[in-house]
Amino acid sequence: MSQIRSVAVLVGSLRKDSLNRRMAHVLAQLAPASLKLEIVEIGALSHYNQDDDANPPSSWIEFRGRVHAADAVLFVTPEYNRSVPGVLKNAIDIGSRPYGHSVWSGKPGAVVTVSPGAIGGFGANHHLRQSLVFLNVPAMPQPEAYIGNAADLFDAEGAVTNESTRGFLQKFMTAYAAWVEANHPRG
Repeated sequence: MSQIRSVAVLVGSLRKDSLNRRMAHVLAQLAPASLKLEIVEIGALSHYNQDDDANPPSSWIEFRGRVHAADAVLFVTPEYNRSVPGVLKNAIDIGSRPYGHSVWSGKPGAVVTVSPGAIGGFGANHHLRQSLVFLNVPAMPQPEAYIGNAADLFDAEGAVTNESTRGFLQKFMTAYAAWVEANHPRG
């Protein structure tokens, strides 16, 4: 049996009842036993400013520590203007600095975009993947996860009601577990 791997989950929406937060909880429930998903909150992070690198705010230190301690990362995000929300980009920047001390490097990752629209956040998904290349995060290439029409997917308790979507998410998490195991740095 493989080792249990911790996964830092970053949700790109700050809304308490966002579709993306609901999806993150569903993914955690569907994750194989080899993965332990935990949401790392990003809403309290101040804007990244290089002037603060010498004396970073405590929220940055805590955030960096939690991501650094994780074995892998999973991004669950909406699309804002064909890209990721500013709060998620800010978290990525905070974790990548100071230069040479990125907490992202080498962590296997995956991207799930969730949208009430039909194309499911395609633009945000691919824009985020561009950043992950630079950050040295090996992002799972398949299956891609663009979850559209998400406003109609959840019941009052936050469960996915569409069996086809639930089946796809189960396959996604199984593939992600294999990706994490195959790409986790050894040593």
